[in-house]
Amino acid sequence: MTTPAPPPLRGPAFGSYGPDEVTWLLKDLSHVALEGELAERERRIQSGAAHYAESLPIEYQPGAQYQELFHTALRDSAARLAHATAVVSELVVAERDRQPTLVSLARAGTPVGILMRRWIRFAHGVDVPHYTISIVRDRGIDTVALDHITARHRPESVVFVDGWTGKGAIQRELTDALNAYARAGGARLADELAVLADPGSCTRTYGTRDDFLIASACLNSTVSGLVSRTVLNADHIGPAEFHGAKFYEHLREFDVSNLFLDTVSERFAEVQPDVRRSIERILDSDREPRWSGWASMERLRDEYGVSSVNFVKPGVGETTRVLLRRVPWMVLVREPDLPEHHHIRMLAAERGVPVEVRSDLAYSCVGLVKEDA
Repeated sequence: MTTPAPPPLRGPAFGSYGPDEVTWLLKDLSHVALEGELAERERRIQSGAAHYAESLPIEYQPGAQYQELFHTALRDSAARLAHATAVVSELVVAERDRQPTLVSLARAGTPVGILMRRWIRFAHGVDVPHYTISIVRDRGIDTVALDHITARHRPESVVFVDGWTGKGAIQRELTDALNAYARAGGARLADELAVLADPGSCTRTYGTRDDFLIASACLNSTVSGLVSRTVLNADHIGPAEFHGAKFYEHLREFDVSNLFLDTVSERFAEVQPDVRRSIERILDSDREPRWSGWASMERLRDEYGVSSVNFVKPGVGETTRVLLRRVPWMVLVREPDLPEHHHIRMLAAERGVPVEVRSDLAYSCVGLVKEDA
């Protein structure tokens, strides 16, 4: 007897996004206690006693000053985010599919996928499907979710979406996972990520290759539809079920998920005249991935005596994640007082993390995870 496919999730029953904005191909684990104390969780992950996707960090809720910093950063960067959204969306429509099936990688990809869906509707008058699915480093992608999508949409229309590239670890994970999926009898899916920012030079489909602040990186679930990171834990996820996640409904009073989306998409008309020129510049440029970010992180790993490149997190988004969700050791910045680093300096000061200026960085900043935490 065939196991029935699990039902997808939509807001407002799961998450704070509207039901037309995204379909979550996830199992609701909101009732399960999965959060662990930060230092102990980090120790278990680094010792090999647990995988990071088997549990969740306790959601950090910043104070009023940091919240205000987020709102300032969002206002200051909204036009740039709108422009990057438009550019990557137009590249997808021009080169991948005129009516793409957007598949965001949870959870940083989800707000970007929604913005891309909004741009395609704004600029082309087309409503395209948008899903969010889980991918886990060293464990691969959710193949139950892929089966769900490819049973309903043309495989060639599927475009995977994420927020940004760091070293490129998720791009590599995606390539390996999709190759394995095809070898196992699944559809052959294009593995190239579409991202707002590609400072690591890992993909040809991007809004910019600048390492700039994407305001959704400043917070956790409260800017991601009140949904946790994804969970892959055999105690709670069966072989025919989607990977899991939690809906943090108790944080609704702090939720800025839709504010983020609306603030950026309200700038679409403003940036539209410049998008065509930007697309022409990108199409005329050499877009081949150089993986320069990965090479530079290997050099930092050796210089700072870090045991694995996995503990070296490049870029504004990844550095912010280290400070919000990991046990940080040090932050490296290319410039001492870049406005886009205000929130990073604030978080570092709160947690007693030293900040070192390195003018030779390939990224604007890098976060180093503390080992043996």
